[in-house]
Amino acid sequence: MASSKVARRRQGSLGLPKDSPPPPTVNGAASPSQSLDNLEMIKTIGTGTFGRVVLCREKSTREYWALKILAIADVIRLKQVQHVQNEKNILLSVNHPFIVNMVWTHHDQSFLYMLFDYVCGGELFSYLRNAGRFSSSTGNFYTCEIVCALDYLHTQNVVYRDLKPENLLLDRDGHLKITDFGFAKKLTDRTWTLCGTPEYLAPEIIQSKGHNKAVDWWALGILIYEMLAGYPPFFDDNPFGIYEKILAGKIDWPRHMDPIAKDLVKKLLVQDRTKRLGNMKNGADDVKRHRWFKGLDWDDVFYRKLKPPIVPKVSYDGDTCNFDEYPEADWQRTPCVTEKDYKLFESF
Repeated sequence: MASSKVARRRQGSLGLPKDSPPPPTVNGAASPSQSLDNLEMIKTIGTGTFGRVVLCREKSTREYWALKILAIADVIRLKQVQHVQNEKNILLSVNHPFIVNMVWTHHDQSFLYMLFDYVCGGELFSYLRNAGRFSSSTGNFYTCEIVCALDYLHTQNVVYRDLKPENLLLDRDGHLKITDFGFAKKLTDRTWTLCGTPEYLAPEIIQSKGHNKAVDWWALGILIYEMLAGYPPFFDDNPFGIYEKILAGKIDWPRHMDPIAKDLVKKLLVQDRTKRLGNMKNGADDVKRHRWFKGLDWDDVFYRKLKPPIVPKVSYDGDTCNFDEYPEADWQRTPCVTEKDYKLFESF
């Protein structure tokens, strides 16, 4: 039944112009020297609207890293300058076991570069599509780690705005890493930018009412539903059809869905954001106290003590078998930008 609903979503999301305890060490590799000359480019492991992610190996230590490469000309043409600056500044300021770790940034006359730990398990999206849908216990595990990360981001006044299975990576042990902070933003009040992925947009984004961190809790409700059903609750071949369904708010519930998980999703997918779980007086604690997490020790979640339901098959640290194949276009021949455009990223 769900086969027509499970094709890979559009690559491009929409886009118009520390209080926690220290996280456990999960990557013992030393930071590489801040030089592209010391990195050997191996293969592309992801592509997007204006860039790609390339697996690299440091020549001196043989350690593996993931290098995000953005073409400056495309970033400017697509009016993403502020989003990219936000991404860099936020990733440099956060430190959490379930958020991908950025090591350094660099730029030249053609590209912006961000170097990350290489997370070799691949996207949660791929595992979900292969499985069809997850059991309640599997969905619960991933939800716990996401709640932990969202709670942390929100205490840092960061709204993430692009939660979806494509942006969740599994590390070698099977724990989550949230990646792609291109739409993340430091927020003290509200913002009006239209951005996100159509199936995951909260009603207030579609209606241009101004939005805040409540949109992340809505997206979590969509994600839990998609993990347990195998497809999102609001889908259509046309983005405007999706928006109409989101605003109508009618959800078809699969008979097999865990009723307690269903109750949590209902409380997250509340149109009125002031009554949405996670966005009320007690914040994330209201989510953490839901019955679906009964008996859970949230410190055990943070310290990665829960047993992952899926452990990726990885032969060695630089294994790319869990990522799709991408064409190795001659991206390095991208022309230089003007001095004026280059200066937009002086601090990058």
